[in-house]
Amino acid sequence: MPDLADQLNMYLASLAESRGFSRSTAESYARDLKAFAAAMRAQGIGDAAQVKPHHIAAYLAGLRSAGRAPASVARAASGIRALFRHLAADLKAIGSDPAAHVRPPKPERKAPRILTEEEAARLLESPDPQGPSGLRDRAMLELLYATGLRAGELIGLDIGDVNPALGYVRCAGADGRERFVPLGKAAAEAVGRYLAEGRPLLVRPDKPERALFLSLRGERLTRQGFWKLLKKHAAASGLEGVSPHTLRHAFAAHLVAGGADLRAVQEMLGHKDIAATRAYAQLKRQSLKTVYESAHPRAR
Repeated sequence: MPDLADQLNMYLASLAESRGFSRSTAESYARDLKAFAAAMRAQGIGDAAQVKPHHIAAYLAGLRSAGRAPASVARAASGIRALFRHLAADLKAIGSDPAAHVRPPKPERKAPRILTEEEAARLLESPDPQGPSGLRDRAMLELLYATGLRAGELIGLDIGDVNPALGYVRCAGADGRERFVPLGKAAAEAVGRYLAEGRPLLVRPDKPERALFLSLRGERLTRQGFWKLLKKHAAASGLEGVSPHTLRHAFAAHLVAGGADLRAVQEMLGHKDIAATRAYAQLKRQSLKTVYESAHPRAR
């Protein structure tokens, strides 16, 4: 029976023709598979029938631990799966496919960029509140930091979705689920002033618009438009790497640091799974409104 090296060479010989790969792709697959075969030989595995799922999983995990890029590990996994699928399904050279359910290890999540409270305050105070666009920008930034909304949720708000007097925001996530998030004092004041002094100057009398945040043309502000404004104010504040999600991370991290319960933060962020929120910490449970007012640095 051919050993793993012979089986691999036969597979590689037909790879470019049967799969239609480019030369560079075929060479990359060949390097990946030869490295895999060498690793198996080092463990005393000389035939494909001897390879088990845990051998493949351990090999891919080793690549990741060695610092290989996620895309590189994924390509190696794809090549190994293709090889064993060919040996099992096409050639019937092995009884079962050991790579059928093996996936490359998930890359570790990088820690999100978290603004300090001082950096967040500097960013929020960057817009000049003397004109309508400055009032609008200040209200948007305060609202993002006060509620943890996503950029799409922010620009999707209509006038009736925010109640500064009662202190809440109603928004619908991408999945259509509606949630209510408390609105702190600083954000409520900024939104209230924008509604009273800024938005009326942006509205076009001949073109009524339900959107809360308007462009200078009197239309709903776009996601791209908001990104540009945020980038401008971040630069003016001396901050780099700031995105709408940066303020969402700051909202959650500062709440947790102030003593907020993780489930409360999950509810306010609209996370379906607590695992998505767990990155911010594990803390004791309190009521949602109490948590917000006592923990968020700009709610008081």
